[in-house]
Amino acid sequence: MIPGEWLGYVAGGLTTASFLPQVMRVIKIRSAHEISLFFNLLFLIGAAVWLAYGIYFNHLPLILWNSITFLLAASLLYAKLKYGR
Repeated sequence: MIPGEWLGYVAGGLTTASFLPQVMRVIKIRSAHEISLFFNLLFLIGAAVWLAYGIYFNHLPLILWNSITFLLAASLLYAKLKYGR
């Protein structure tokens, strides 16, 4: 492991975990009125770009956490489109 790489694992884990309560809440209550579609789209695109960056530089923490974050953001976007109206 590259010195300091553990910071990437910790930071990625924390930011990814912070997304979980929102996704779980939206799915549980089947309502996404309070979620901004614009925010979600920008976040999803951002996660995809970070994932591409991690793949390009073969940086495992970025690949790992942004793959998971992308899936969570995609789930939230799906829920927004399904329950947001």
